Amino acid sequence: MSEKPQDNTTDFGFRQIPAEEKVRHVADVFHSVAGKYDLMNDLMSGGIHRLWKRITIERSGVRTGQVILDIAGGTGDLTRKFSRLVGPSGKVVLADINDSMLKVGRDKLINSGTAGNVEYVQANAEALPFADNTFDVITIAFGLRNVTDKDAALRSMQRVLKPGGKLMVLEFSKTQNIALTKMYDFYSFNILPQMGKLIANDAESYRYLAESIRMHPDQETLKDMMEEAGLVNCRYENMTGGVVALHTGIKP
Repeated sequence: MSEKPQDNTTDFGFRQIPAEEKVRHVADVFHSVAGKYDLMNDLMSGGIHRLWKRITIERSGVRTGQVILDIAGGTGDLTRKFSRLVGPSGKVVLADINDSMLKVGRDKLINSGTAGNVEYVQANAEALPFADNTFDVITIAFGLRNVTDKDAALRSMQRVLKPGGKLMVLEFSKTQNIALTKMYDFYSFNILPQMGKLIANDAESYRYLAESIRMHPDQETLKDMMEEAGLVNCRYENMTGGVVALHTGIKP
């Protein structure tokens, strides 16, 4: 069963807060880390996040002329590659709820010479400002766990997909390897905040990010949530022992 906030509260890391306050709290985190986001991603994952994203691109099957939505697209890693794949006859929309992240992503893509087939939209995943049946592929990478109402977000994504379109959710998940879990927990709650303090001068934001990973639904739960949102052929692929999982689903 999918998770539902009780008594109008939701998780913010390990804390419970009023649901209406989560967007503001998450915004504060990403305003704080936006400038160092790419550097911290490389340091936190040892660069492995680039492999996870490359696999996502490969599994997407994106073709010339398609219309793609990259939700919580942040600094534009997926958008840059999609832009090349869809070509001048296609379009990629980079959407993020956080204007600081969106500005960093836009500047990074423009500076890299990314083609003019990219649009930038500040948007909440729970209520996407797009018409029904608009996109061939939607991706959300390392963003769903920060959404207050994940069920509403999944329904919103399903709505704006074209029939036959694919949703791809790349997110930290749950490993079943006890030794790996212990190592991962030690790293997340001891090393990661100290790296955040040293590199981004912000230990608390990275402590929240570690906690948010633990609060995110496991693989089977998220698969069920995607099916409840109206997607079919839902499946997932574990990466790095289940530390990360790529979920996919199709709009019928």
